Parts: sequence; structure tokens; C-alpha cells
Amino acid sequence: MSSGSTCREVVLHVYDVTKTGSEKTDNTVRKINRFFKDGIGVGGIFHSAVQVYGEEEWSFGLCYRGTGVFCCPVRQNPMYTFRESIVLGVTSFSNSEVNQILIQLSHEWPGCSYDLLSRNCNHFTNAFCQKLGARKIPGWVNRFANAGYTANVVAETTALQFRQVKSDIANASRVAYEFLTGLGQKEHDKAESRAVNQNRSSPRFQGNWFRNIVSAGAKPSTT
Repeated sequence: MSSGSTCREVVLHVYDVTKTGSEKTDNTVRKINRFFKDGIGVGGIFHSAVQVYGEEEWSFGLCYRGTGVFCCPVRQNPMYTFRESIVLGVTSFSNSEVNQILIQLSHEWPGCSYDLLSRNCNHFTNAFCQKLGARKIPGWVNRFANAGYTANVVAETTALQFRQVKSDIANASRVAYEFLTGLGQKEHDKAESRAVNQNRSSPRFQGNWFRNIVSAGAKPSTT
């Protein structure tokens, strides 16, 4: 860590997972979040992303090739419903050092390793915050992934409904990742060439730009 680097706030942006493509699942998530988070304050089903240096937020999603790490403009992920922002402290790492951390994380978090309960976006943002020297994400953000809490949800909604919810949320993560990185385009090669001419704030360009810095960056340490 550079001794003369400027501290920057590390901000967690939290979203409700309510754009899964299934109205039944969205309603179930709303009920869970309304009761367990808004009602008694213990948790719910959320997506999260981390902002540090600039107007981009970084998160993790399901995909079948390459890294699952991606970014988009802060508080503007169109695949989820924004809820709130939480400042988790500051980092003393420089902008370039944060980029190196992201390159390392991109290798450590392939999209195919995504799992709703054991390796989701909230696990990623917590790992990212710790590497930045910030506080851990609040426990309620990822409470759903806790086995005991999940059992309570299953008891409330029945195991069959829970399995459907889990499938829909995982699929929503994949769709969100593909949308924000442009991987869902049928004419992917043409999209790649168009993307380099777009403004840097475009979600699709963010994905292409990040893949470029990853391919050009150093490989993660094996130690």
C-alpha cells in the first residue's frame, strides 16, 4: 500500500432482487424482504456492489465463460431495484492499486463458480471490501445465504417454492451479468467493435473495458 495514497470512501450499494423475470418469484422476494428486513431487521434477498474511485460499482454474477466480475454506473444496475447505500470506511490504496486488486479478483471469481448460497455477489463484495481495508458488509445483506436462515425461509414458503426462487434468482444473476457485459448479444463480435466507440459510462462498455484490462494485467499471485 502506498504511504502517500489518498483515502477514498468504500460504498456498498444494495438492491432488492425483484426483477427476476418471474412475477411469482418477485412477489416472494418482496414478502421476504418486507418481513425479514423491513419488519424485524434480520435480512432478506439482496444484490450488492462496491463503489471505490469514480462512478462505477463492482459486483459478481453468474456466467459460463470467463470472470464473473463486472461493473456498471453506481446505483443504476437495471436488473435489480436499488434500495440503499452504506459507507463501509475508506481505502488507502491508490486507484491503480485498486485496479490491480480487481484484476486479481477477476481471476479468483470465475462466473461459473457462482452459487446462490455459498458464492454469490454478496460474498464477492465482502471479499472486495476486506481487501480494500474497509469493514465487512452488514450481516443482513447476505443473511439469506446462511443455512439456518435459509431453513426458516424454506419453512415459510415450502421447499418447492424455495427451489424455484433459487433457480429464478440465479438465472437473474446470469441475465444481469450478460446484459451489463454485452455477452447476451447474438452478434457478439459486432457488439465488441461497437462498444469501444461508446462512452465509458455505458454498462456494456464497462464489461468490455474490464475484460481488456484483465487480459493486459498481471496474473494473480500464487502465494
